[in-house]
Amino acid sequence: MTRLRLIRVALPVPLRRTFDYLAPPACADQALQPGCRVRVPFGRKRTLAGLILSRPGSTDVSPGKLKSALAAVDPQPLLSGPHLGFLLQAAAYYQHPVGDALLRTLPGKLRRAETTVAAPDRRFTLLPDAADAISRLQNAPRQRDAVRLLAAAGEGLTLAALAERGITRTTVRALEKKGLVHCVPPSPGHTQSDTAREEILLGGEQAGAAAGIARTLGKFSVHVLNGVTGSGKTEVYLAVVAEALRRGEQALVLVPEIGLTPQFVDRVRRRIGMEVAVLHSGLSDGDRARDWMAAREGRARVVLGTRSAIWTPLMRPGVIVVDEEHDLSYKQQDGFRYSARDMAVARGKAEGIPVILGSATPSLETLRNVMDGRYVEHRLTQRAAGAPAPAVRFINLRGARRVGALSTPMIDAVRAEVRNGNQVLLFLNRRGYSPTLQCHTCGTVLECPRCDVSYTWHKQRNRLRCHHCGADRPASLRCPRCPDSELEQIGHGTERVEETLAQQMPEARILRIDRDSTRARGAMGRLVAMVHAKQADILIGTQMLAKGHHFPGLTLAGVIDADRGLFSSDFRAAERMAQLIVQVCGRAGRGEQPGQVLIQTHHPDHPLLRSLVEHGYGQFARLALAERAAAQLPPFSYLAMLRAEHHQAAPALRFLDQARTRLAALHPRLQLFGPLPSALERRAGRFRFQLLIQANRRAQLARALPPWLRELETQPLAGKVRWSLDVDPQEMI
Repeated sequence: MTRLRLIRVALPVPLRRTFDYLAPPACADQALQPGCRVRVPFGRKRTLAGLILSRPGSTDVSPGKLKSALAAVDPQPLLSGPHLGFLLQAAAYYQHPVGDALLRTLPGKLRRAETTVAAPDRRFTLLPDAADAISRLQNAPRQRDAVRLLAAAGEGLTLAALAERGITRTTVRALEKKGLVHCVPPSPGHTQSDTAREEILLGGEQAGAAAGIARTLGKFSVHVLNGVTGSGKTEVYLAVVAEALRRGEQALVLVPEIGLTPQFVDRVRRRIGMEVAVLHSGLSDGDRARDWMAAREGRARVVLGTRSAIWTPLMRPGVIVVDEEHDLSYKQQDGFRYSARDMAVARGKAEGIPVILGSATPSLETLRNVMDGRYVEHRLTQRAAGAPAPAVRFINLRGARRVGALSTPMIDAVRAEVRNGNQVLLFLNRRGYSPTLQCHTCGTVLECPRCDVSYTWHKQRNRLRCHHCGADRPASLRCPRCPDSELEQIGHGTERVEETLAQQMPEARILRIDRDSTRARGAMGRLVAMVHAKQADILIGTQMLAKGHHFPGLTLAGVIDADRGLFSSDFRAAERMAQLIVQVCGRAGRGEQPGQVLIQTHHPDHPLLRSLVEHGYGQFARLALAERAAAQLPPFSYLAMLRAEHHQAAPALRFLDQARTRLAALHPRLQLFGPLPSALERRAGRFRFQLLIQANRRAQLARALPPWLRELETQPLAGKVRWSLDVDPQEMI
């Protein structure tokens, strides 16, 4: 009897199983190894791309039902065995369908089973005397910016690197036609030069931390770089990365926001003389696939990206860095709900390499691991170059005179700094112009018809937009019920603050940096470059501007609304608010000029705010950990959240009721809370409910969840409601 050539395949479908197929006819065994991609028929008419997991000797599928795979894609495995094993462990930990999890870790082009393209990007440099041509480019600002960037880079930049700074291929082609730039052959390994362009200078605390971490290269350990804002954590990262590169290894660096990638790329180029492979959602599919392959093949020695970059394969992994490790952006909130920070630690253990978790405000989970001796802490208590910490002062909003959202003391302080030639940052974590439009006559509020929230008015585009489901429509300021009445704007967003400041200080150059102003590719890089070039006096931004940026000319940071996080049903709200305030405060006074921070609040005597200002984040964290321990909340317990939603409330509730009943019978020691409505009960036209599962030990969840989920999939309601499980949820909404 002829033995069947079988392959076991993971497919991007929401089913907790794998699929067996006959190998494609006349296909070499090398192309059928675990980690290779393959195209297979699925269902009646679909063709899917999947990943081969194994070559089983037998199958439970009857021979008459076995289908043959259509074609192998890769001549050799795209993912190595150890890396594939790490991905499988991650899917199992988060209880996510294995095929969907694995395929989500690949760039879009590779997920669609397109052939891999490993050609390095082209590099462009200035021709001799090209810098003198800037005067002829007065009517072409982008070309002028490109010339300046290339002049500063010296040895050239790739198209991807230029795109990070907002310079398009069209601009580069225009400069080529004018004879100002030319293309040079790509250098293998993404290396600019063999020696650092600038020396990495470390102070005493920095040098001690870097040496302590570097000694662990080649073995697994987790290092918490706990440094006050402006203490030079990035220089420590670079010193360790440089040592890993000297050993012939690669470095993977994670940052929480796309906007932080250009400045880190610049520092690597200046300090280490190395080109960087960049991976984040703002790049084209082709750029992401190219740099992913460069990392996989070892040509890219330094890999930088946001949370999804944690899945990037490395040929010679040496160290993983997670900057701003506390940031919520590292948690994927839909689909494959993983934490990139936690997966960095898991990957470091699997690869046998050190992991650096850096932050001025470490998460309570990280601090608990330090307390228990699982992580090694390195403290940086002083700002770099001896800069003093900024002075912090509260502005009591109760009864205070205000112009829009700004108190008169805040406006006076901003005006004084601008007159002195300094820069100012005003932080408000709410974009748009006004979060609510209400009729003064009848009380009507313009609400999203699909969500339990009001529309936000974006005045510059004159659009009403729901920030939860994305619904968008033209705005009218007439009440739909009282045509003669105009709608009032209630509340303030970044657009409205920008307008207020422009009216109060028409001479000031104001930049608004939020998700709306940075939608275009490269926009964030351009705006940050303007700040460094002193082309802006006042920055107005959301949390994307509050973390990680180094603006030496910024001397005043203002928190416009410090009250939003003080009162919340989420037990993590106080921690998040404390981290955000500390991060905003840390933007001020990082250069030669001393800094100051003004915090507007209706509750200047609130214990959280007072503790932060008078005793610092460390004291707040100690008190918060004690409260969590008393209440047996994470990090002293472990959570999972089962969510269900439907166009009607009843089916979602019934599904969760049945799920609770079954789990309580299987594992009575688990604590179950709910089902309860989500904080935002209706979103995108669906009613949302949740069931919270709490365990004293992580192993309890690991044992309880898999068989329970298999049972849930067989329930009649499982195919009628939309449901998902979130292990280690970070938001209770």
